[in-house]
Amino acid sequence: MNAESKYETIPDDHIVEKTAEALKKNGINTIITRNSAEAKKIILELIPQGAEVMTMTSTTSDSIDIINELNSGNYNSVRNKIMKMDRNTQSLEMQKLGAAPEYVVGSVHAVTQDGKAMIASATGSQLPAYAYGSSKVIWAVGAQKIVKNFEEGLKRIYDYTLPLESERARKAYGVPGSAVNKLLVINNEAKPGRITMIIIKEKLGF
Repeated sequence: MNAESKYETIPDDHIVEKTAEALKKNGINTIITRNSAEAKKIILELIPQGAEVMTMTSTTSDSIDIINELNSGNYNSVRNKIMKMDRNTQSLEMQKLGAAPEYVVGSVHAVTQDGKAMIASATGSQLPAYAYGSSKVIWAVGAQKIVKNFEEGLKRIYDYTLPLESERARKAYGVPGSAVNKLLVINNEAKPGRITMIIIKEKLGF
């Protein structure tokens, strides 16, 4: 089986449910949904209108059509603030804003059946908020990202996610490609309720 087939397959329901239970035991609130419409509805229920929210770059979030809504006038959009700032003169302020928003919405690149969440990054810009900075972290995750264990999670990231992200980065930013320069692994969340993962039984993102 090639990487595309292996890492694009939605696992059986009992695997999804087993993974959700493991995540819950590790302090990550987990909700299973049938489709992206249900996931979008839940995200909007979790974030009060007017709340400060940062939307991280995520093909999964794009797939469920949540980014534009959260960056509308109904929310205090950190992304909108950052986009209006000058990176040459305000880079430190931009970093601070992105590191500790009240709510952050994004995704992960692999979820192990024993309840670990794995996020790879070229710059690390999304990692501070995920690891500690944000009061509330919300991840929308296609069920195809579930893997057996940590080792398989690494293989998924390097063999499957990285080539696709490199292709996206070349088109979006005109760069040679992406890289796994930094890797965050959430083994356990010390503050119950801080992180919510929504597992969607659809192939979404990569």
